[in-house]
Amino acid sequence: MPEAFDAVFVGSSFASSFFLARWLELAPPTARALVIEAGPRRPHAWRLAHRKEVLGWREDHGLYTNETPDKPWITHVELGGNSNCWWACTPRLAPEDFALRTRYGQGADWPITYEELEPFYVRAETMMGVAGADDHPVCPRTAPFPLPPHRLSAPDEALARAFPRLFTPQPCARPSVATSKRARCCASGVCELCPIDSKFTVQNELAHLFEDPRVTLWTEARCEGIDVQNDVARGVRVRRGGREETVRAELVALGANAIFNPWILLRSGLEHPELGVGLHEQVGVDVIVDLHGMDAFGGSTSITGHLYALYLGERRRDRAGALIEVWNVPMLRLEAGKYRQRVKLKAVIEDTRGGSRVDVDPNDPSRPRVRHAGPSEWTRRAIARLEDDLQPVLDALPVERVRIGEPLPTEAHAIGSTPMGNDPATSVIDRNLVHHRVRNLVVLGSGAFPCATPANPTLTLAALSLRAAEAMLA
Repeated sequence: MPEAFDAVFVGSSFASSFFLARWLELAPPTARALVIEAGPRRPHAWRLAHRKEVLGWREDHGLYTNETPDKPWITHVELGGNSNCWWACTPRLAPEDFALRTRYGQGADWPITYEELEPFYVRAETMMGVAGADDHPVCPRTAPFPLPPHRLSAPDEALARAFPRLFTPQPCARPSVATSKRARCCASGVCELCPIDSKFTVQNELAHLFEDPRVTLWTEARCEGIDVQNDVARGVRVRRGGREETVRAELVALGANAIFNPWILLRSGLEHPELGVGLHEQVGVDVIVDLHGMDAFGGSTSITGHLYALYLGERRRDRAGALIEVWNVPMLRLEAGKYRQRVKLKAVIEDTRGGSRVDVDPNDPSRPRVRHAGPSEWTRRAIARLEDDLQPVLDALPVERVRIGEPLPTEAHAIGSTPMGNDPATSVIDRNLVHHRVRNLVVLGSGAFPCATPANPTLTLAALSLRAAEAMLA
């Protein structure tokens, strides 16, 4: 007889783990859950000792077939997933992001509002220990941030004076003060693999989930598909130890990311016109500014400020919005007396679902195949106009020289391959992340996003998971 559980969770990164956290709070003491993680369990000390291997993120490691290899998609297959390598940037989406089509005729509206998600933003920020300023100029709050904001740099302060209603310290899950589990951010600027394990990860803050007696954890076990009978998920097919087995479950929570979620659904016979279509992410552009008489780097976390001057409003009808990040990392000028007079601004430009897609590799069905069609014309217009649009921002700084880089290959955000919506004809899952056809199957993560707005997706996908768990168990 196949082993049976009340719920099976595929993946262990943000999406699955935040859903699991709320599910355990609401489930009875007799509940049984199985977490299936395709990768190993590696402690932080191991990651530090194998830094070169860990940070080799530009390689796909044979996990999927990439038909456009100049476009990498970041996939860390191990316990905690991409929480092990993220930069801990946790802005909320702006309220207007949820109605992009209605307001500006671009992208798609979300089937939920900012106000509906706001309580779950608060809960996710609390779980992550987010540091931020309570008087956020764009995203209204019903509760204070768990931690105070990090200290601003001199360029931050200049931008805050010039744009008082559009600037805020960056919300981030890097502690500004020590907490019971994590030290204060060390300000070394190497956040991808934090040397002191300060930033939030699933392993340093949510490890208790996997120690809960109701939870069974299988690592190095890969979900090969969902067993669907008469539009009901009966369980999942799992390959581990060189053989395939079936696990029975009353609920299946799919949180394997925006590349592997659609692949698993397709292998399960759950074809849909929008499934796997529209994989996309934001486009980042670095702007290196040499300053005249103003020092930049020193004494704070790696990204200190967020500027919304190019993000909001009617400009989005014509070209995509951009969130400006102010970086606080050592980019030194090798000129006497000017060593710290350089700052990096990054424009993170939004995009919409287009012609990119994920499907099953016809030559090797054990692998997803990814094809990238490039950013939308709407996004390309924003890139082309960036130099002109940035001029008011640069006017707020003592600029000596500016260099605008080429679009970066990735922002490490895979978005949009299993879109959420109210209409089953145009979306894969509903407003609670439940599969339109298979009602005991939830599909988690940023694949649910109707479009990639400028803000980093992690906090939003975590909040969506908390909301989905509450809706499912209600």
